[in-house]
Amino acid sequence: MDDNIEYFDWVLKIFIDKEMIKLTRHLFTSESVTEGHPDKVCDCISDAVLDAILEQDKNAHVACETTVTTGMIHVMGEISTDCYVDIQKIAREVVKNIGYENPDCGFDGNTCAVLTSIDSQSDDIALGVNQSYEHKEGSTDEKGLIGAGDQGMMFGYACDETPELMPLPISLAHKLAMKLTSVRKDGTLSYLRPDGKTQVTVEYEDKKPVRVDTVVISSQHSADVSLEQIRNDIEKYVIRAVIDPSLIDENTKIFVNPTGRFVIGGPVGDSGLTGRKIIVDTYGGYSRHGGGAFSGKDPTKVDRSAAYAARHIAKNIVGAGLASKCEVQIAYAIGVAKPVSVMVDTFSTGVVENDKLVEAVNAIFDLRPAAIIENLKLKETKYLPVAAYGHFGREELDVQWEKLDKVDELKKYLNI
Repeated sequence: MDDNIEYFDWVLKIFIDKEMIKLTRHLFTSESVTEGHPDKVCDCISDAVLDAILEQDKNAHVACETTVTTGMIHVMGEISTDCYVDIQKIAREVVKNIGYENPDCGFDGNTCAVLTSIDSQSDDIALGVNQSYEHKEGSTDEKGLIGAGDQGMMFGYACDETPELMPLPISLAHKLAMKLTSVRKDGTLSYLRPDGKTQVTVEYEDKKPVRVDTVVISSQHSADVSLEQIRNDIEKYVIRAVIDPSLIDENTKIFVNPTGRFVIGGPVGDSGLTGRKIIVDTYGGYSRHGGGAFSGKDPTKVDRSAAYAARHIAKNIVGAGLASKCEVQIAYAIGVAKPVSVMVDTFSTGVVENDKLVEAVNAIFDLRPAAIIENLKLKETKYLPVAAYGHFGREELDVQWEKLDKVDELKKYLNI
């Protein structure tokens, strides 16, 4: 009898353990937007202005923001440079390249008003950026000359859910948004208009993605096309063309233009502003965010450059097989070159302790602004291509912060 009870308890324990394992499921959702979304129009204009200035003056200080609304573009900010760029022309060309070049879209880059309100960088801020605290204290290291343009904290993230080491929900959302733009521009779905949004919900089992639970796509369109055609075409030419069929099953929910009509869009349907899509720009909410936007800022602004550096670190840690997921935080004081803190969290997936990884990061990666700019070639980078569809995971653009060039150094330092 005792043996039977003991056996029963053993079987019950296994059953309970298995049931507990089965319960470790959750859903996670991320969104993206097309380049024709009003906020992304602004990001693209701001980064196009930045690119034009850096092409002539690599040492320019640029903090350019844009807002758009019905019939109007307003470019504003603080820019210190000796060069001249035609901001009005740049803004119009960006808008027309996106697809807003005739009145049928509700917004026309040929005829809209373009206002500019540009000032120079504050002298008080320039004091810390042009000469760091360390140099004022007597340091002669040229890589420590530039101080951080502001205080703040920046995060970088990587995980092994996709080949580009990005979370699957934001990766799929970006690819759907890019495909939505592609089929519009190549004429496959010529009735589509530039504004659009995508959203993907992924189901995880034991913290691993196993299926796509829900896909939501809303795309601006011409008035003379039926909702039925829009839904059928987008499912066929966008959703099914992008998402691996093994991730879609009979329970996957698909919503295309769920309101039923999306003719009025872009800056006419909603005003736009630079820097209002910071979660779309990064990891889709999968990782923490320091709050700073990227577009329109030259690389002395650590909101941008340090976020790129943090991604570079996290990606190399995961790429080296040192963790299956990794988040990096870097924090700065305004005018000080060296970070005030560096944090690495592998969420218990690391092959070594987090403090060992921090030690390796501090030894291998120079995180002073001037060093980041040099090592990641940020004065030579074109920023308009990353203004839409994400700043990270964009391996097709060959940007320096996506390269796995520190894998061997990390392994050697940690004796792995």
